[in-house]
Amino acid sequence: MDFIDYYKILGVDKSASQADIKKAYRKLARKYHPDVNPNDNAAQKKFQQVNEANEVLSDPEKRKKYDQYGKDWQHADAFEEAKRQGAHQGGGFGGQRTGSYQRYSSEDFNEADFSDFFNSMFGGARGTRGAQGRSVRFRGQDFNATLQLHLKDVYTSQKQVLTVNGKNIRLTIPAGVENGQTIKINGYGGEGVNGGPKGDLYITFDILPDRNFKRDGANLYTEETIDLYTAVLGGDVHINTFTGKVKLKVKEGTQNDTKVRLKGKGFPVYKKEGQFGDLYVTFKVEIPKKLTDEQRELFVKLSKLA
Repeated sequence: MDFIDYYKILGVDKSASQADIKKAYRKLARKYHPDVNPNDNAAQKKFQQVNEANEVLSDPEKRKKYDQYGKDWQHADAFEEAKRQGAHQGGGFGGQRTGSYQRYSSEDFNEADFSDFFNSMFGGARGTRGAQGRSVRFRGQDFNATLQLHLKDVYTSQKQVLTVNGKNIRLTIPAGVENGQTIKINGYGGEGVNGGPKGDLYITFDILPDRNFKRDGANLYTEETIDLYTAVLGGDVHINTFTGKVKLKVKEGTQNDTKVRLKGKGFPVYKKEGQFGDLYVTFKVEIPKKLTDEQRELFVKLSKLA
C-alpha cells in the first residue's frame, strides 16, 4: 500500500487542531463533491482521499496511531497485542535476543520497516502463535467514511454505489436519515489477521444545509413572504414542499411572523414507512417601500379612519 500523507491531503500541519481539520475537510469536500464535479474522475478520487484523510485525522485515537505507525496504523492494535504477548512470554519487546527469538520495540523500526515487520509477524506461513502454539487471530480494522448529501437526497430512500478502499459497495440509504447519523455495514472494514474476521464500515452522513428549509427531526420550517395587501385583506399563496406546491389560505389581518402548520408535509420519519413530520410556515409581511402619490394618499385616508 502506498503511503498517503493525510495531513498533506487536507492541507494542514501535523499540529493542526480538530477545528482546523474539520474546517479544511468541509472546504475540500464541497470543492470536490461529485455533485459539483459530475463525470470528473480526478475530482471523485480526490473526494475519496479527502474523506479518508478526515476519517483518520478527525478521530483522536486513529490520529494517534497514524502519527505513530504511518501507513501501517490500521495494524497498530495487532502490533501492540503482539508486544504484550512477547512481554508475557519473555519480558516484552526490548531489542535484545532472548532464547531463540529476537525481541523488538517500536523504536527499532522506522516507517519503511513496519510493513516488512507486520508481514513477517502476521502475514507469513507461521503466523502468530499463542502460548499453546495456536495462531492468534486479530479482527480487522474498522473503517469510517463520511457521505455528503443534500437534504432533498434523503427525502426518499435511494440506492448508491460507494467506493471505499477500492471496493464498490451497494448501499440503500433509508429516507429520513439525520445529519451526523452513522450506520454500520458489517464485514466491509479491513482484512483480519491470521484468518480473523473482517472489520466493519461505519458511514456518517453529512447533510448539507438547504436554502429553503430548516429541519428539526421530522419537522421542516420555511418562510413565505406575503405583500401587505394580502396580509390585510387575506388571500391565497402557493408554498413549496418536497412533493410540489400546495395552496395555503392567508387569513385576513395576518400579522408579521404568523406561523401556520401543514400537517404531514414535513420530512419522512426514519424507518417508519408512511410517517411524516409537519411543515411550519412563517409569514413575513413585506412593507411597500415606494408608493405612488395615489397610494400614499389612500394610506393617509386610512390612517385618519383608524
